[in-house]
Amino acid sequence: MSTAAPVTDPGTPPVRAPHVGLVILALAVGGFAIGTTEFASMSMLPLFAQGLGIDAPTAGHAISAYALGVVVGAPVMTVLGARVPRRRLLLILMAMFTVFNGLTGLSPNYHWMLVFRFLAGLPHGAYFGVAALVASSLVPANRRTRAVGQMFLGLTVATIVGVPLASWLGQAVGWRWAFALVAVLGVLTITAVAIFAPDTPADAKASPLRELGALKRAQVWYTLAIGAIGFGGMFAVYTYLADILISVTKMPLSSVPWVMGVFGVGMTIGNMVVPVFADRALMRTAGVLLVWSMAILALFPFTAGNIWLLSLDVFCIGIGGALGTVLQTRLMDVAGDAQGLAASLNHSAFNTANALGPYLGGLAIAGGYGWTSPGWVGSLLAVAGLGIWAAAIAAERRTISGATAEAC
Repeated sequence: MSTAAPVTDPGTPPVRAPHVGLVILALAVGGFAIGTTEFASMSMLPLFAQGLGIDAPTAGHAISAYALGVVVGAPVMTVLGARVPRRRLLLILMAMFTVFNGLTGLSPNYHWMLVFRFLAGLPHGAYFGVAALVASSLVPANRRTRAVGQMFLGLTVATIVGVPLASWLGQAVGWRWAFALVAVLGVLTITAVAIFAPDTPADAKASPLRELGALKRAQVWYTLAIGAIGFGGMFAVYTYLADILISVTKMPLSSVPWVMGVFGVGMTIGNMVVPVFADRALMRTAGVLLVWSMAILALFPFTAGNIWLLSLDVFCIGIGGALGTVLQTRLMDVAGDAQGLAASLNHSAFNTANALGPYLGGLAIAGGYGWTSPGWVGSLLAVAGLGIWAAAIAAERRTISGATAEAC
């Protein structure tokens, strides 16, 4: 239903690369590193609290600090890097990510940890935004969402492999070593991107001012709002899942990583299957995912007492994570020639959700509504996201009707 031209016009040939699969794999390695640090931090929340001598809600501020870094860093890094060739920009961003995650593991106290988590989040959104543009440029227009989804598989596989591994490492030898693992993954990404990513020159017409032009487009803001609000429910539940498993489901701490892995399996399957439908009907698929999340999150409080039902529900919540890939392509469609900023702002939106969801979930828990109350909070956020989705559809139809009337 988009009125803007897609980033990859059907008549424009894809960017040539010797091994398209290896390019996407190299980009996905970066997603794996980012997904490991982002989601493992949530699963290790009890370890942070114990190691730093603070309570769980206070330790959760480290999660919010990273998310805030993403929100701030995505537009700033992208605008500053508007004239930098994409491969070089990817390498710069991943170098920053590697250094600041390494420093997180060396944090002498809670306050320094907040600083380093914020700095580590700065390159996150810009990396995914640029990587999505590179991945989509390698394939025909009717396969863009699938290419972006394949790149995002690095992030989703991280929730299956990277997060349990980092969580196990944190439990076995200390949470600081989990960040050392992330730093090693960052070095691996730098190497892979340098070898395989195509070295295409920067767009001669690119400029910070042109990138900022994305902010003038109403549909860009609608899409960002859908992600910022509608995706908050997943984070509201995931952030407190470790504590819920221990306090409500009565699972031992050693079993937490496996349930986190179930969530990752759901995200991975979602990003493999959902993009096929999104390439045919993008916004309709986004709406279906929001309805799905609304229902599954509402069921969460009723499943928390049984590990099998809880695991099934967590798996289904993970499937809803494919909304990120769908909205990534939507932003490419509505951003016009301001592709870089729009693509990276998708991750500002989702990390706004990453800050909002845990915050509201924490308020519900602190307000005495119980450990499972983030499920209700999440469902309401999905409802709000669905309302914004409907407003976006209505606004686009009005634009199309107006353009048709003028043409007549």
